[in-house]
Amino acid sequence: MLLGVGPDGPVRGRRVAITGMGVLAGCGNGLEDFWNGLLSPAPDGMRRVHDFDPTNYFGPKEVRRVDRFCQFSVAAAEMALEDAGDTAVDPSRAGVIFGTGVGGFETLQEQVHVFYEKGARRVSPFLVPMMMANAGAATISMRARYNGPCESIVTACAAATHAIGAAARLVASGRCDIAIGGGSEAAITGVGVAAFTNMTATSTSGMSRPFDVRRDGFVIGEGAGALVLEELEHARERGAHIYAELAGAASTADAFHITAPAPGGAGAAACMELAMEDACVEPGQIGHINAHGTSTELNDLAEAEAITKVFGTPGPPVTSTKGVTGHVLGGAGAVEAVAVALAIEHRLIPPTAGHEQPDPQIALDIVHTEARSWEPAPSLSNSFGFGGHNGCLVISPVSG
Repeated sequence: MLLGVGPDGPVRGRRVAITGMGVLAGCGNGLEDFWNGLLSPAPDGMRRVHDFDPTNYFGPKEVRRVDRFCQFSVAAAEMALEDAGDTAVDPSRAGVIFGTGVGGFETLQEQVHVFYEKGARRVSPFLVPMMMANAGAATISMRARYNGPCESIVTACAAATHAIGAAARLVASGRCDIAIGGGSEAAITGVGVAAFTNMTATSTSGMSRPFDVRRDGFVIGEGAGALVLEELEHARERGAHIYAELAGAASTADAFHITAPAPGGAGAAACMELAMEDACVEPGQIGHINAHGTSTELNDLAEAEAITKVFGTPGPPVTSTKGVTGHVLGGAGAVEAVAVALAIEHRLIPPTAGHEQPDPQIALDIVHTEARSWEPAPSLSNSFGFGGHNGCLVISPVSG
């Protein structure tokens, strides 16, 4: 990853390996179930995380003091750490960067109700630590006993992608030998659903149809994803299983509108170009794009225009896993980064569920109907959030 520019050009940092992953989503919890879910028909309705028991991670008293988004954060991170095995890391050289869009929204809604129904004195003294957006990162850090940087990024639906990029830079820069990057969201509440519905962001048909001509909004989801990012040589020396390399990351702002994307996807295009520059790859080397692909009319069109601007027509194979997972908001980028790494691992690109009728305005090679075999190559994972936040990762097979 590029860390700056010196007199002789870009200065590369240490290489960053993905050595552990954890995920919870509406299509499955854990890597195997999640992957099988991505290859299966989309679930019906809102994409809730099912079969999740927080008491597997928290005691019966503690669990009542941790919001669902934080429970997801810890579960995904602990899955990832278990998957990574014995990292034998100095705690002062281990960090956590975890993102979310709205944090403890479920708890906030509940306690506002308590305030109006029962009075101020009945509001929980645990409201602040349960609702604060940094609770996920902080709790992961405490549970892992990592004493390095511990930070939370809140950039709407780009939060998890930005968090993974920032975590990778901790490793690439030499500040940390290991960092956990990811994101979580649990905003399927009455107020949350009403808010997105009333701003006409969600699907009136209840279907997620990324890049389809009939798309009419996203289907809200919940979940979390976590990646253990490790200095490549450190990972090799300890014999770790390496899924892929986090080769590059970028962030840009549209500086245009609080919810609408910039016309023509200019900010998204710039972000993809910067991420590839960071990874030292050319557009022709990109073998797959996991698109943001929310299934909203304007965002899918703007992203398609951005991809066409950068890669031409038809460009690399494109998929949107949101057809299955729904839109996990601030956790989406982490769930999708896991999907990209698994696509490399399994040498298979998942299909875009719900995409059946191509939009004549979108000239992309959308992987749909069935999964597509491929020779793994550098891949882009895109996330674009309200506020004009753009984030892109380049995830590559490890070579050399």
